[in-house]
Amino acid sequence: MVPGPATNFSLETRRMMLWGPRLSNIETSAQMDNIPHLPSPSQALGVEARRGAHRVEALMERAHRGGGWLLSGIVCINILILGCTLVSGSAFHSVAITDVHRQIFLIILLLLTILWMLFYIRVTSQKDQNGVFKDSHAGPVWLRGGLLLFGLLSLLMDIFKIATYVGYLQCDSVVKVAFPVVQAAFLFVQTYFLWCHAKDCVHRHTNFTRCGLTLTLSTNLVVWMAAVTEESVHQMEISDLNVDAFRALFDDSRCNCSHSVCETFKEAFYYLYPFNIEYSLFASALTYVMWTNVGRPVEATSPQSVKFSLKDVCLGSVTGILLVVAGLVTFVVYKVDILTEDQKNRNEALLIHFITNAVIVSLMCLSTAIGCVVYRLDRREHVSVKNPTRSLDVRLLLAASLGQFLISYFTVVAVAATGGGGHLDALNLSWAVLTVLQLGLQNYFIVEGLYREPFHVTQAAALHDAHAPACREHPEVTMALEGPKSKCSVILSRVKTSWKRRVLKEVCAFLLFANIILWIMPAFGARPQFDHPIEIKFYKFSLWATIVNIGLPFGIFYRMHSVASLFEVYLNT
Repeated sequence: MVPGPATNFSLETRRMMLWGPRLSNIETSAQMDNIPHLPSPSQALGVEARRGAHRVEALMERAHRGGGWLLSGIVCINILILGCTLVSGSAFHSVAITDVHRQIFLIILLLLTILWMLFYIRVTSQKDQNGVFKDSHAGPVWLRGGLLLFGLLSLLMDIFKIATYVGYLQCDSVVKVAFPVVQAAFLFVQTYFLWCHAKDCVHRHTNFTRCGLTLTLSTNLVVWMAAVTEESVHQMEISDLNVDAFRALFDDSRCNCSHSVCETFKEAFYYLYPFNIEYSLFASALTYVMWTNVGRPVEATSPQSVKFSLKDVCLGSVTGILLVVAGLVTFVVYKVDILTEDQKNRNEALLIHFITNAVIVSLMCLSTAIGCVVYRLDRREHVSVKNPTRSLDVRLLLAASLGQFLISYFTVVAVAATGGGGHLDALNLSWAVLTVLQLGLQNYFIVEGLYREPFHVTQAAALHDAHAPACREHPEVTMALEGPKSKCSVILSRVKTSWKRRVLKEVCAFLLFANIILWIMPAFGARPQFDHPIEIKFYKFSLWATIVNIGLPFGIFYRMHSVASLFEVYLNT
């Protein structure tokens, strides 16, 4: 039977009735897949809020980096170039620039800086809530404490200078007495200024403040250059090498002191020159941080306080303390024997000093390498919050390490080029190579530690995100319910501490004490660079003295900065 039209219609109708809903569902699903997924209202608000916050931050950043930054940079560059010209020209006899010319220029700079600092203290930094904010991370206690210590020693140096130059007033310029007087006043005002206002983030008189801070920064750097030059000239006089190329500070055949203690005071203030150099570097670092904070928006948040404890840290702290004691003993032996005329005793003193430093640096390399491996195994996230002060600390740390890199590489080249015939040369070369390796490893360790999330922060975040899984992932953390709101709090167990935390704490404690002894020895007069003659013979005394007097103060500053940074890494661990 052939189906008729009615039959065909009924079949089509039944087919449509059967497959219609399924086809419509498939088409609807395909259409829904082509539609982009829209975020939920809360997600959209969060994204817009973050974008708005970034736009506001960018606008505020652009606003506080106005034309004053360029003007202050121009002021700093011009003062530095002029100061470098006068300081370097006054050191050589062939240039018609005397010490008096250089000191007149420095007196003008010091007086202008004093006037600006007094204006800042009396006007700009008045207690105005809308005018001055505080950056809790800027101006740490160790930096201001070092500034105060070196400032007192520099003040003592100026007192000895005044007592010395007064004895030559009958035949020398009065400017040589006026300069230490003005510098003593500058030390007092600047130390008070930086101690009280190092954390300021100024929002009033911003352009004038930026120019004043760059004036202060350039003044400290010119004073630092002058101190390095004078110390180099003094060392040239002692060595009796190339004396004719440099101008002597006093010509005893022409000008005699009016009292009998001139030579004593002269030797005393030359001994204090390294502390004055360190003071200038500390003041420059604090001033630079203040300059970067001018006009910067700072959130009104109080920093979290972490309690310092050496609990469960035994091996690193005990080994570090023993290292400090051994270093002090060998340093005293070195200072006593190196001053004798017997060449055998001098060589033995250098041998002990080289061995001590090589052992210390070797142990630091080993411990730092262990710490770097643990950091690779540690899964803590890096800090995502922008912190300009932390970035500046890292820059200062890396920049200060260049001084020790400079001396070490010059030593490596000198010993390698001359052949290094004796055991002292071999130890000197080993110390230099190990120092280069240790600086690289320690810089990586400190920077990695500073940019990792602190353990107490990661633990608190884990507890808030997922209570039970967090406790399973962090066995040293338990939860407690406090009050009717059942608020979670982090309680560190007294027994259970993860092995990674413990290893990192041991490494930090050991490196902290090791950097302390490596700071003490050069800061208080250890100069094997001049006692061992291989570099002097290779580079000649004038060039080698300049390299050491420039690089060594940065090396001393680096060790102090490392101690403070390692302390912070220890607290974050």
